Amino acid sequence: MLEVFGRRPYLVLLGIAACLLVVPFLPLNDYILHILTIFLIFAIFASGWNLTLGMLGLKTLGHHAFFAIGAYISAIVAYYGGISPWLTIWVGALTAAIAGVIIGFPILRIRSMPHVAIVTLAFAEIVRLIFSNLKEITRGELGFWGIPTFDPIHIGDMTLRFGVGNAVGSYALAAVFFVTVHIALLALLTSRTGLTFFAIRDAEAAAESLGVHLSRWKIFAFALSAGVVGLSGAIYAHYVMILTPISVAGPEMLITLLAMIIVGGVGRFFGPVYGALLLTVASEMLREFGDFRMLLYGTGIIFFVFVAPQGLAALKLRQRRGTTSRT
Repeated sequence: MLEVFGRRPYLVLLGIAACLLVVPFLPLNDYILHILTIFLIFAIFASGWNLTLGMLGLKTLGHHAFFAIGAYISAIVAYYGGISPWLTIWVGALTAAIAGVIIGFPILRIRSMPHVAIVTLAFAEIVRLIFSNLKEITRGELGFWGIPTFDPIHIGDMTLRFGVGNAVGSYALAAVFFVTVHIALLALLTSRTGLTFFAIRDAEAAAESLGVHLSRWKIFAFALSAGVVGLSGAIYAHYVMILTPISVAGPEMLITLLAMIIVGGVGRFFGPVYGALLLTVASEMLREFGDFRMLLYGTGIIFFVFVAPQGLAALKLRQRRGTTSRT
């Protein structure tokens, strides 16, 4: 458990929440708040994906499909149905969870991890093509614009507004969802449910011999993971207010989020958070290099994989162990 959560995970999460609370009171411009908002949304995405990839050991490569499903379903229902995004984000998350159950059943029949990766990757491509060809609804690659943002919240004399152009409100919204989702995931994974996930990952045959129903638990984990990722997609849609299939379900999204998990630490609870923060900031800092941006980005990822092959979270844990052994 120490390898997964580190020492005092609730205290660490409380410290992260305290840092997030201080940010709006710092003299930061809207651009920095935008980067932090994207980081928080992607951190939810990466943590949701890490449920199956790291905690359960299923090598899936199609979770950006659930991100796209959550984003598009919430945006479509809000745009055409005139329903508040405060409600439609849950519709998007639920639809993504149902899609997770649907794709989960055939995956359970596949024993080969490379084949699982290929099937989930193909599923993501199918989802992208569906949204691309529903041009009467999504406008395809031209972009689905005009997506309504979250309704304003009135707190005394202050009004919080959301969406691009309302940096403080959008950051606060993303921070609340980030903390809430991670508290819920931490409570789940430190409970009996989490122990079952780790038992299936580390010794599937032994877990089954002890009465663990593998199919049910894997479907549950897949649905939960897809739902969390779908929720992040829905929040993203109502923040940026424009979607294209290639931007939310394309290979760049896959590579970016997978890199965040790998650099942060696969199977480490805080790994996706550290990876999302580092790579989101790095990606923005490299924009000034133009055509060389992705080259430098990839080189940086390779460097971190060599320095910390088990992720930044594991590196932090090893440093702490080294300090303890010296004392």
